[in-house]
Amino acid sequence: MTAAPILPERHEWTVDDLGELPRDLPYELINGRLIVPSPTAVHQELCVELLLALRVNCPSEYLVSIDLSMRVDRRNEPRPDVVAIHRRHADRSPVPVEDALLAVEVVSPTSTFRDMYDKARVYAHAGVRSYWVVDPLQERITLTEYALGADRQYEQVAHAEDLFVTERPWKVSVDLSALTTRRNDLLATGDE
Repeated sequence: MTAAPILPERHEWTVDDLGELPRDLPYELINGRLIVPSPTAVHQELCVELLLALRVNCPSEYLVSIDLSMRVDRRNEPRPDVVAIHRRHADRSPVPVEDALLAVEVVSPTSTFRDMYDKARVYAHAGVRSYWVVDPLQERITLTEYALGADRQYEQVAHAEDLFVTERPWKVSVDLSALTTRRNDLLATGDE
């Protein structure tokens, strides 16, 4: 049995401190707070489905990936659940945030505030043009799309719970009703 790593104690973390972490430890740095996520299988399933929807019309100069670190500044290195970036960064980590066209976060019970507010501010300040928040905690899965305004703040441009269609960052459609059905099937206990 492998022992859990003992992390250095810090009141505030910076990207300079990240070198002290085990190389295989998934982490996020948001506003100087170190976060070690532990997603569920349902969360990861939704991320894969979103990746597949985004890949359908993805232009050849871009790629869509899951869980990539993005260097923003000394206090922020988020890992969007899904991200669209320029292909030239396919073998790089962390990815420079300047080349991210879209960041997607799938809300979990422990990340709602962070995904809706903290990360939105980090991504907007960094210039990520589009931000999606997918909320599977509701009866029906919802997707809210935000676009970066001239004031470097996000403006809500769409909210859907059935079929989501957008042209940002390219033509994408996501069947949220099918995702809701899939989530419900995965969570069904079989005792019914």
